[in-house]
Amino acid sequence: MSEFLLAMACLSASVTWLALFPLRQRLYHWQMIDVPNERSSHSRPTPRGGGIAIVVVTSIGLLTYQLLAPAASWLPLLTYVVGAVLIAIVSWLDDVKSLPNRVRFAAHGLGAVLAVLGFGYWHTISLPVLGQLYIGWLGWPVTLLWIVGLTNAYNFMDGIDGIAGGQAVVAGLGWAGLGWISQQPFISVSGLLIAASSLGFLWHNWSPARIFMGDVGSAFLGYTFAVLPLAFNVLPAHEASWNLMPVAGILLVWPFVFDTGFTFLRRLRKGENVFRAHRSHLYQRLAIVGYSHRAVAILYSGLAGGGVVLAFLFAARLAVAEWLVALGLPIGATGLVWFVSRQENSRHLTSGTQENPL
Repeated sequence: MSEFLLAMACLSASVTWLALFPLRQRLYHWQMIDVPNERSSHSRPTPRGGGIAIVVVTSIGLLTYQLLAPAASWLPLLTYVVGAVLIAIVSWLDDVKSLPNRVRFAAHGLGAVLAVLGFGYWHTISLPVLGQLYIGWLGWPVTLLWIVGLTNAYNFMDGIDGIAGGQAVVAGLGWAGLGWISQQPFISVSGLLIAASSLGFLWHNWSPARIFMGDVGSAFLGYTFAVLPLAFNVLPAHEASWNLMPVAGILLVWPFVFDTGFTFLRRLRKGENVFRAHRSHLYQRLAIVGYSHRAVAILYSGLAGGGVVLAFLFAARLAVAEWLVALGLPIGATGLVWFVSRQENSRHLTSGTQENPL
């Protein structure tokens, strides 16, 4: 079975990599080009929408595996596929021609409802150190908010070359590992397919990017990473891991979750329109002060890798893991904010200007 999974991963990465060569030319022909403006982090017109390859390869791979070696019930799987494809289609149309926010949010909301209907929602969450937190019926809105929130957060974070693809590779491998240690092949295959297809895409998207993921790819990935923790609810022996998955799911993508949440609250505190496009995410601020896209993408992938280690320890129920998560995550988040602020302060001192970076 391991040889079969390895072959699937290699095939997924290769197909994605090869498919993007003709797709890049078609996107130019269709005029799906991201032209730089004052808010852009790139300097030359670049085709967008390449994430469609990740959507197609991952979805076909998952359905193929389910046909050959059923590892989960068909109904929940189909609700995920329908929700993911719905979000991908709406996001593709948004890449073609910008859609109103209400249309995109409606699609995200419907996708979240489908996922909850198929996989259920969290009634109890295992928190590091604090133990079991029973939320009962509040799990409905909490789970919906998690899915819609991460779908949008991943989209917001896809702003420089390689950052979204790098996070997808790391988180995908993380889910593959979590599925393996919990003996859930469906989770392992899903994570492996995402990591492999994202790796094939990353070859084209690494700085200087020759193609952008677009909303079609980032929204699909955000939705998938939000739904995977829920999948344990419909898998065999899920009781051992179900309550741990909300925290584990956050840990695998924590740099994206934290950056989005911190930036949202910061803009809200300053009285800014939080729905207006901007360049004030922590990763964007690092790019503005002079860090290359490669350096920032590697930094965020490294931070996500640390989250993967914490997620493994937490899922293994090691006693020390709860304290490592409870202390390590705030330290990592605080360290990221401190590092960004220090770089901005250094730049302002060098240029002779003064500004509050926070």
